[in-house]
Amino acid sequence: MSNTAAELTGNSRAAIVDALNQSLADTIAATMLSQCYHWNVKGPNFRSLHLMFEEIYTDHFAAQDELAERARALDGLTIGRLKDVLDRTSITEGDAGSSADDMVNGMIAAEEELAKSLAKLADVAAENDDNLTEDLAIARGQVHEKFAWMLRATRA
Repeated sequence: MSNTAAELTGNSRAAIVDALNQSLADTIAATMLSQCYHWNVKGPNFRSLHLMFEEIYTDHFAAQDELAERARALDGLTIGRLKDVLDRTSITEGDAGSSADDMVNGMIAAEEELAKSLAKLADVAAENDDNLTEDLAIARGQVHEKFAWMLRATRA
């Protein structure tokens, strides 16, 4: 039986909030990575990559709020300091001077890592009978897998 936020135990809430904060840290890092690439990409595919990176960071910025607000709905605190993001994230920083191909590869890796982070969040939520967080994590994971696919398609 699934629980609402009010019905979850303290231990369940803590585990879910921790996993939400991990996904939030990864999302914030990927947002900044896509903005860096958006601002600095150059080359023959400039226009399409510039627009794709913008689409990614716009999506990710909204996702940050969804993840943070779910943590707050569970009476948890969210990370908010850049140090917390850097300490927790599994996303690798990129270089503003990277080639367009390296930017695409870096963003693919970030999107795939985000999908993994959200799959772990979904697992933690499922283990704790929190279908609402599980659904959020699954939906977000699908978005990141789609971005990874779209980015891979630019290399064909």
